[in-house]
Amino acid sequence: MSVATQALSEPTKPKPGSPQRRGGRRAMKSPYPTWFYLPAGLFYILLFIIPTGASFYFALTRWTLFDIEFIGLDNFAQFFREPALLQGFTNTFIYAFLTSGLKVVIGLLLGVFLTSQILARGYLRSVIFFPVLVSTIGVGVTFEVLLDPFDGLVNQSLAALGITGPGWLTDPAWALFSVAMVDVWKGVGLATLIYIAGIVAIPADYFEAARVDGASSWNNFWHIILPLARPATVTVVILSLIGGLRSFDLIWAMTRGGPGFTSDVIASVIYKQYQAGFYGLSTAGNVVLFLVIAAIVVPLSFWLNRKGTEA
Repeated sequence: MSVATQALSEPTKPKPGSPQRRGGRRAMKSPYPTWFYLPAGLFYILLFIIPTGASFYFALTRWTLFDIEFIGLDNFAQFFREPALLQGFTNTFIYAFLTSGLKVVIGLLLGVFLTSQILARGYLRSVIFFPVLVSTIGVGVTFEVLLDPFDGLVNQSLAALGITGPGWLTDPAWALFSVAMVDVWKGVGLATLIYIAGIVAIPADYFEAARVDGASSWNNFWHIILPLARPATVTVVILSLIGGLRSFDLIWAMTRGGPGFTSDVIASVIYKQYQAGFYGLSTAGNVVLFLVIAAIVVPLSFWLNRKGTEA
């Protein structure tokens, strides 16, 4: 067994005076008194708990700014009869899993590249992260112009090479995929930043032991970086998946859910109901979206974190 593999496989013993593990988890004592958490708890209650409870109530009503009528579960029944809902659910899942998967893969590769010994490393990191800072609506409007099938710079560049570009946002076969690629371009910088932090936090002893054993760069990646950067991977997966499932602003800025309903997601279906004046119905849709995200993300987060502690 090599030195690096042995270092990774041997369990670490707790140091004298360090907190002991209870039930497989380290028992940590908070250095802060209980009252220190009260301001954060108050903001959490005011900005999340109360609005969430109000949303659940208003989802059971037919309401306007001046009138409220309790109608029970009628809004939910009507919401699930929405003709575009099935297409919206399908597009939402495709969009979420496609964008989150690409952000994990590309973010990891860029994180490895930008933590290696290369020239202008700091400048390249800032370039990769810059799209994260740009307004989502601004990005959507810009790419709507760039991807125009007739006058857009992308198709004009392809035409100069003798290639006929598709209608990126007007062809039903390309619309959702095109928006997803723009989403990846905009959000991969955050995934890269998280991976950079995770890779930099890996102790240098592992890489030194691997160098002594004559390990290649691929062995370093597969046996050291990939397993020890797992917390960063979990964070990127959860954040990207939540962002993909609740996506709306970029899709609305670029396609408005079109052409037809081919790029509609759940959030855009809800917004169209709100535009039509069905406020209670749109509130019920938001509750459904909240429950769908929770039903997917909470078990996934628990499973990923549990697998991490077992490993």
